[in-house]
Parts: sequence; structure tokens; C-alpha cells
Amino acid sequence: MTAKSLLTALLPLVSDLSRELPEGERYRRLLDAMRALLPCDAAALLRLDGEWLVPLAVDGLSTDTLGRRFKVSEHPRFEALLSSPGPTRFAAGCDLPDPYDGLVDGLDDHLEVHDCMGCPLFIDERPWGLLTLDALDPERFEPIELDALQAFASLAAATVNAAERIERLNNRVEDEHQRAEVYRQASGQQNREMIGQSKAHKRLVEEISLVGGSDLTVLITGETGVGKELVAQAIHAASPRADKPIISLNCAALPDTLVESELFGHVRGAFTGAMNDRRGKFELANGGTLFLDEVGELSLTVQAKLLRVLQSGQLQRLGSDTEHQVDVRLIAATNRDLAEEVRSGRYRADFYHRLSVYPLLVPALRDRGRDVLLLSGYFLEQNRSRMGLNSLRLSSDAQAALLAYDWPGNVRELEHLIGRSALKALGNCKERPKILSLSAADLDLPDASVETAAEQPVATVMPVVTGDLRQATERYQRQLIAACLERHNHNWASAARELGLDRANLGRMAKRLGMK
Repeated sequence: MTAKSLLTALLPLVSDLSRELPEGERYRRLLDAMRALLPCDAAALLRLDGEWLVPLAVDGLSTDTLGRRFKVSEHPRFEALLSSPGPTRFAAGCDLPDPYDGLVDGLDDHLEVHDCMGCPLFIDERPWGLLTLDALDPERFEPIELDALQAFASLAAATVNAAERIERLNNRVEDEHQRAEVYRQASGQQNREMIGQSKAHKRLVEEISLVGGSDLTVLITGETGVGKELVAQAIHAASPRADKPIISLNCAALPDTLVESELFGHVRGAFTGAMNDRRGKFELANGGTLFLDEVGELSLTVQAKLLRVLQSGQLQRLGSDTEHQVDVRLIAATNRDLAEEVRSGRYRADFYHRLSVYPLLVPALRDRGRDVLLLSGYFLEQNRSRMGLNSLRLSSDAQAALLAYDWPGNVRELEHLIGRSALKALGNCKERPKILSLSAADLDLPDASVETAAEQPVATVMPVVTGDLRQATERYQRQLIAACLERHNHNWASAARELGLDRANLGRMAKRLGMK
């Protein structure tokens, strides 16, 4: 490689350093220049985030790679690259598993990478991430001088540094990054990432950023499984309260009396089993955020008591006359149409308007385009780690099936599908494979033509029923309730609504029928 060719590849990047470019475009240009200088089948830029490597840009790798999060301790090649002060090339016969096996784009047969090299990136003398190059030809990198990669890595570090400095300047007012760090330290949990690149997802992220800096009450709406709790956590992380706790309560999981106790707390002797004084969720969230999930399930009585707390900031524990003052930001979520619930008299209008100061709709997965592949990559990497595999990937027909499916259960359905399919596919292997590929058949998604046919009206054939009328009626009731519970993931409140029953009445009926 001549000095002239090296200079030709690096000059455009030097020019880009002084330009304000979108982060994704800056990193794409970086990988383009590297592949022009050092020909390879795939390249990637990964940022080190604690014990994880997060792909920021890939070229020549499958789309789902961007959704994966690689735990360094589970990938010895990444460990080796990060522990080296300079570039490393792995021998073609190296027996360390390659994280990119099966991920080179457009291949369903020739799956294993045979030549691999990479280089750590340092910013302010601290490891920032990696540049990696991979080839299917075992001799591809033989003539390449590692000094050329080292020179490129130095400029890549400057590119990354420039991108981060520009981003910090643009975001200094909100200072989201620092607040998110404080939130992670305060909660003791790894910050769960919102993954996506679609327009619908980006609009959601922009709205989260906008409302996060305020103290407005937010009502998050959307279908079951879209990730409403994750959105609530992101709003809290972007708020001035990020260094305080976010406390969650699923309103559908508890009966009314326990909901009140959970929200407002109780004193000793307030009810049977109240052996000690106990603070409620409002007091625990004081100074921070209270997230009420399934807020549409609250009874009218609890709504009235909540309204008073939201208006005055004052509450009383069950069984106590003492007032407690709290400063809490409320975020609520529901998959129900609360405006319709108000019109039908099942929800208080004043409480609804207090909740929906800033309504935020989370888009369904079917409206997010190729985000389904990025999310699949995230779940594939999780399952690869749990199952102890070298590589877990999607075949091209599996990717097409994921993109074509309607996802009535949204992201939660996708997560369960990937885990179930990976387990079944591994169970069908006679020998444990190095690379496990999930095909469309492994995913076993409903066929679109079958769904269309199922939607057509059919003649109802009534079965011939004989025997005792009461027993036949009870048998039918059990079947109807069981089917309804299955459709609603055993959420009794949702099933009761579909059946037109009060939740307590449905519980009593199920107990009488021997179902509880």
C-alpha cells in the first residue's frame, strides 16, 4: 500500500472533521473510506458501553447486527482486540469463535468468516470502541500492513471524537447524557435501550425528548406489547428528576383495596394483615416519577382519590388522618380508549383530563418497517448468549417473514417468538451447531393467505348437544372464559371487559366453575 493511496483515503475524512454531519452519515463515510483502503467483505464500528459493545455502523453485515449488543466477556476475539494497544490480525486457523459468523449480508450458505482483523479506538487515552474488518477469503488480509490500519484508526478516533463533541454542543441545554448516567447509578439497573431507526420510532424519540424536560403528566397509549413501560423510563431519564427514583405500579394486577394501599400506603391495623405502617408508591416516588401502568383498570373510587392527590399533592395513608405532602411527576399508560370509557360512564372525565395533559402514542411494530430486524438482532444476541451458541442468525426467508407479518402482539410477541424459535431449532439439531440459522419454517408465523381466508365469513355449524342442560351450559361457559383469557394473556380485567362482565363477577363465576 503506497503513501499516496493512504493519503487519498484519509483526506475526505480530514475534511469531514470540520463539517456538521448527522452521526450516522459521518460513521457511514468512515466505513466507506476504510473499505476503500482495506478491501474486505464486512466492516463495523462499535462503541464500548461498560461491558457491552454497541454497533454504531456496519457495512456488509446483516441489518439485525445494529440491534445486537455484544457482551465482551462472551466474545474472546473482541476481548483480544480491546486488550491490544494496536491492530490485531487473527490467523485463518484461529479457533476463537467469530462474533460475525453468519452475519455477513446476503449469504445463506457460506456463513463463516475466515479472515479477521481489528483495532481498538482510544479517546483521551481511554478505550472507546473497536473497528473491525472481516473477509470470507482466508488470505484476504495477508498483504495488508497493520500500520495502515493503525493510521486509519487514529483518524477514526478523531472522527468519533468530533462527532461526540458536536453532539454534546447540540444537546448541552438538556444535558440528557449526564442525567441518564445519574439515573442508571441511582436505580442500580442497566438503562434499557430503545432500538429503532424508522421514522415512526424517531418521531417517538423526539417527543420523549421534548416532554421529558418538562414536568407535564404524560398519558402513554398504544397496543399491548409496544413497550409503553420502556417509553416511561425514557421520559424519566430525560427529565430533571432523573437522579430520583421512578416507581411503577401495574393497576390491573391488584384488587381495588390493595391498589389504594399500594398507592397511598397504610398504617398498622388499617385492615386485616396490616401488621406495620407502610409507605405507598407516591411516598416512595417523592421527588421522582410514578408510573401507573394499565391505568384504565382503576375503579371510579380510586380515580377520585388519585385526582385529589394530583391536584393538591397531599395524601393520607389508609387508616390514618395524617396528611403527607408529595412532589411526584405522574406518567400513566393504557391500551384502552379512555375517551370512549369517559363517554360510556366507566371513567371519570376530570381524572382523564388530568392524566392526558400530554398524550403520547407509541407506534405499533407493524408501522415501524425494518425496525423489526433491528429488534430481532437484539433478541437473537440475548438468546445466543443464554443458549451458549457461537452465532444465532436469521436466514433471508426468515427476515422476509418477519417483515411481512402483522405483529398483533408487537415487540413482546417478537421477543417471545425469537426465544421459542431458537429453542425449537436447536432441539431439532442432531449435533450442536457452531452457527444456528433460523428459517421461516422455524419461526412458524401464520401464513398471510391463511389469515385472509380465516377472515372470510363462514357458516356456523351448531354441534349436537345432549345431556343435562346445566352441565352443558357450564361446560360452554368454561370454554368461553378459557378462550377469552388466552386471547388476553390471562389478564382477567381485559377478559371481563370483552365478556361484558364486572371483573369481580367474572372471578366469582370462574371459581364456581372450578377454574380458580
